[in-house]
Amino acid sequence: MMLTSAPVKAPAAAAMGLVDILVPSQDRLIQEAKKLALEMAAGRVPRQRSLFRTDKIEPLGEALQIIDFARAQAAKQARGLLHPQYCLDAIQAGVENGGLAGLRAEGVAFARSAALDTHKALVHIFFAQRSTKKIKGVTDQPGLRPRPIKTVAVLGGGLMGSGIATACILVDVKVILKEVNDKFLEGGMSRIKSNLASRVKKGKMTEQAAAQAMSLVEGTLDYSNFKSADMVIEAVIEDVKLKQTIFADLERACRPDAILSSNTSTIDIELIGEKTPPGTQSRIVGAHFFSPAHIMPLLEIVKTNKTSPQVILDTLEFGSRIKKTPVIVGNCTGFAVNRVFFPYTQAACMLVDRGLDPYMIDKVIAGFGMPMGPFRLSDLVGADIGLHVGSNFLQSFPERCYQAKIIPALFEAKRLGEKTGSGFYKYDARRKASPDPAGLSSFMAQARSTSPFNSTGGTATPPKMSPQDIVEFIFFPVVNEGCRVIEEGIVDKPADLDVATVMAMGFPPPRGGLIFWADLVGAKRVCERLSQWAEEMRPYGLSGFFEPCEYLKKMAAVEGGKLESGMTGGARM
Repeated sequence: MMLTSAPVKAPAAAAMGLVDILVPSQDRLIQEAKKLALEMAAGRVPRQRSLFRTDKIEPLGEALQIIDFARAQAAKQARGLLHPQYCLDAIQAGVENGGLAGLRAEGVAFARSAALDTHKALVHIFFAQRSTKKIKGVTDQPGLRPRPIKTVAVLGGGLMGSGIATACILVDVKVILKEVNDKFLEGGMSRIKSNLASRVKKGKMTEQAAAQAMSLVEGTLDYSNFKSADMVIEAVIEDVKLKQTIFADLERACRPDAILSSNTSTIDIELIGEKTPPGTQSRIVGAHFFSPAHIMPLLEIVKTNKTSPQVILDTLEFGSRIKKTPVIVGNCTGFAVNRVFFPYTQAACMLVDRGLDPYMIDKVIAGFGMPMGPFRLSDLVGADIGLHVGSNFLQSFPERCYQAKIIPALFEAKRLGEKTGSGFYKYDARRKASPDPAGLSSFMAQARSTSPFNSTGGTATPPKMSPQDIVEFIFFPVVNEGCRVIEEGIVDKPADLDVATVMAMGFPPPRGGLIFWADLVGAKRVCERLSQWAEEMRPYGLSGFFEPCEYLKKMAAVEGGKLESGMTGGARM
């Protein structure tokens, strides 16, 4: 509990002896506390005086071995974090020298922990997560109240649609699951059952609760019962014309007050609703889940210039009800998370095309704190999906994209990643990844020989880069794009982008999110390094990939300028 900062609920705390008694309601808390204090004062209830106990764990060496084991575990589970070790320092002082000495050591450990950047980052992300539901012009409107969403219609029973349906029924929201034929509908229902069965297997719900949840799903092949839906979530393939047709159908099939939303990850929401009447477009919104939808904690709510405050508020409340952290974002290619992170894999591929080892890059990025490196992530997503999503960014931001050579080569060879058993890595029957340098070598050689960095067509000479250089080369362009997102008002506030990058992309929470981390590094350093790389890449026609945006330049030019606050001399930019 102490080493992982895991919260403990009241019944568990009582069982562990951390609290004396439980009270049934908050209004009886003071009354019961007074009663317990009087019982202790009268000697009728024994008092715990652990600080003054003199009996020790014997032999002492055994206790120290336990602490040493805990240190090793903490170092493994909390890579690079110091505060779990400081906590163990205090425990060890108490074991060796008694409770009072341990308490004094705890004070020292707390002060040391509070001075860490980690402390500032974790406190920041804690409060930032709780502020995402405060939206100017929406949650501050007098008299505006969220409407209850009791029934949701989900179009598409694939991995995403079935995950969304699962998230709904887990909190007793009824679901109408629509598919185009019986085979697809059966597949969607089976995926929902499988999601519930997985929770039962892990002890997160009972068989009875799973059966009750499944009873909330109604399958259909048409729109005949969509009048009962308070909200529709479209989760079909990323095809603009198909989505436009669906939304035109929804406008006729649903109630005039029903929310019409799309789970698209990149397509313009206004374009999706273009074929609907103007009066309908105020209730069209993006509801972008991340896969797997019933597990990933973030929900990007994409507003257009026409989306009404009522619909935004309703979708915010719905996101909270299905236990997601909702973040309001503007309507642009990739919205917030995918847009900000499009340079991530591109920069990593640029390093491979320049001669660096992809497995070494993944190791460095995982060491930074990401759940996995960019190439392992590419395999997880799939080269086909990566190329499809990447084409949207190439269309929208051609001047700052890098067209990697290696991913198209893998796609052509059907090395799509986990789904085909090989990509950058190779996978066994359990989808366990292992490096495949022999299998990858010819693709890397092909990519490097045709890259802009190698005019001779031979083998590119790898640049000499430290782990810090690699981290900055990959993440500073991401920060730069984050600054553009802030400047364009795509996020309501910079802290929302921190929450989004932590919850959707796995940016390490101890670094506080993308923009908070950039402020710890310093806007000036980020800007200087990007400018340096822009000049280095100018001969290859790639300076635009690194060129610092105006927002970043302005913050870098001000002493102590913070990207997080956007403040210069006390005035908001």
